[in-house]
Amino acid sequence: MSEPVCLTLIAARTLREELFDYLSEQRDLVSGFTATDGAGHGPTVQLQSTAEQVKGHADEVQVRTILQRQDAARLLARLKTAFAGTRLVYWITPVVEFGVVEDHEDETEN
Repeated sequence: MSEPVCLTLIAARTLREELFDYLSEQRDLVSGFTATDGAGHGPTVQLQSTAEQVKGHADEVQVRTILQRQDAARLLARLKTAFAGTRLVYWITPVVEFGVVEDHEDETEN
């Protein structure tokens, strides 16, 4: 039985377009993803630019995609090769329910 999960990736914002392009090429595993900008804080976060040092946080991008557990493992294996050394952070969480709310015709007439 397949188990849906949410794979979350955190990357330096400088990797944004490269990561988006890469994920878009993985059509056999990724049907789509959502991305938001973020601000990384904490002792292990590396502030790479003078601007980040002044602001006190790292400019990051967070990407989330819903896929089957086995596909998440396959995608992570690919990412670990393609983005080796980039300090790409990830985690996987179970998805209890996933769907899309569609428009529909109201069957009752007023």
